[in-house]
Amino acid sequence: MAASVISDRIAQGSGRKEADTVIRNVRLFDLVTGELLPTDIAICGDTIVGTLDHYEGATVIEGHGRIAVPGFIDTHLHVESSLITPFEFDRCVLPHGVTTAICDPHEMANVLGRPALDYFTQAAMRTVMDLRVNLSSCVPSTALETSGATLGAADLLPYRDHPKVIGLAEFMNIPGVLDGDPVCMEKLEAFAGGHIDGHAPLLRGRRLNGYLAAGITTDHEATTAEEALEKVRKGMMVLIREGSVCKDLRALAPLLNPVTSPFFAFCTDDRNPLEIAHEGHLDYLIRLAISLGVEPLAAYRSASLSAASAFGLRDRGMIAPGRRADIVLLDDLRECRVSDVISAGRLVNDALFAARDIIPPVGTDSISLPAPVTAKDMQVAGSGAQRPVIGLLPGQIITPFLHADLPVAGGIVQPDPAQDIARICVVARHGHNDNIGRGFVRGFGLSGGALASSVGHDSHNICVVGMDDADMAVAVNHLEKTGGGFVVVRDGKVVADMPLPVAGLMSDAPFETVRDRLEVLRAAARALGCQLDEPFLQLAFLPLPVIPHLKITDFGMVDVNRMELV
Repeated sequence: MAASVISDRIAQGSGRKEADTVIRNVRLFDLVTGELLPTDIAICGDTIVGTLDHYEGATVIEGHGRIAVPGFIDTHLHVESSLITPFEFDRCVLPHGVTTAICDPHEMANVLGRPALDYFTQAAMRTVMDLRVNLSSCVPSTALETSGATLGAADLLPYRDHPKVIGLAEFMNIPGVLDGDPVCMEKLEAFAGGHIDGHAPLLRGRRLNGYLAAGITTDHEATTAEEALEKVRKGMMVLIREGSVCKDLRALAPLLNPVTSPFFAFCTDDRNPLEIAHEGHLDYLIRLAISLGVEPLAAYRSASLSAASAFGLRDRGMIAPGRRADIVLLDDLRECRVSDVISAGRLVNDALFAARDIIPPVGTDSISLPAPVTAKDMQVAGSGAQRPVIGLLPGQIITPFLHADLPVAGGIVQPDPAQDIARICVVARHGHNDNIGRGFVRGFGLSGGALASSVGHDSHNICVVGMDDADMAVAVNHLEKTGGGFVVVRDGKVVADMPLPVAGLMSDAPFETVRDRLEVLRAAARALGCQLDEPFLQLAFLPLPVIPHLKITDFGMVDVNRMELV
């Protein structure tokens, strides 16, 4: 940093020179005591240089007594799960006060490999918000399914020192860590001493100890207070997640208070533009936490200072001299009503977004089926024996392993609307093989038709669920034509769709268009009888593999390679 920059900061902070920008007459929410302190905020360039005093500035933003809090930090998300590009994510989320977002391009990387990392690191250099990248550690995420790419330690190392890269993203391969798998060990050793994100649902006891001993420091998969408490007591930073599908805040809120707040942060993991429009983003998490009895000091501290500390971002998290000028102005503290956002010293407005140097998306030809699928491809042959069935748990991605007696006609096992059991298939779409996994699922409430998605965690093959095998085939073939996305089919006709041509995961349209199309898709799904709040995201999580450290009898999955339900 040039000496003149530091000199200007000192001069402006000490009052010897006029500040570049002054936010006049605000009440600063003190993250130390929880008090509201009247003050001006002086900014030099992108850095706060003065608080708890009166300042003059070349540019003045009138605070009008509003409350100033530090910019919010989303500690774990996949931009792809917002269904929009990083640039539209920036435009959608920054006005909600999210000035820093730490993303893992895991979804796109499982489709494209290194081009996904190139795309995200280049995009992160151009967003108005500070978009940071954790490098995807599990590509593929499992050997049980066919993904589009593979990333080893040698593929990740060239990005380690990129200015937007923090470290290694969620390490999902728990057995690989605990059993010393060579591929896992190579990645852990390559990033030893740096930040390594965790992903450890239900991991407890000595196995958790071993996992943490690998240098892994965070987890966003805690779903009960008991699990989260053990993890923070063992030094883990628990990232409290509240997304469009996975909702853990209510279960974990009783643990969050001013004493424990240094050990908790917030994340969304996945939250789409429709949910953001209806509820908000991290502002919603803060608002919900306070409504559940969490003290505002604990909620705002976890949303900023605790998050910054956990990820080594020592230049932000407080409104204090020397910190990055990421500031949110609120009309109401408890309701977290955001009225203005300052990102790196700049008042967020349309002109800032218009001035970005946007790069074109990649992976617009990622759907590759060897041939159109047919109704017969969707069928499960068999007799009238009891069948394994995947169950759904609303608000969770854990899937109970159920069994049911299903009708058989002409040697084909049929879905059963009376039991709310539909067909489910996963169709390989990366061009490596023509595998199709087939099974049954309970909980969609379908009376007919089919829903399909090319968003299918984590390998992102096409997942389709339906009561009619012909409609299911139409849905899958339609997604190849659109380059991926979501579709609703009934009586052989497409009644609603949303193309996601960027790697089959993201739209190239404005976030407002995606928001509106999601409304149409939800209505079309409801017309088929589906009452799930997020039917397509729920569908997207069904191909997740069995969690190997749990009893296999507790969980169901579709296995593309074995083409059976296990």
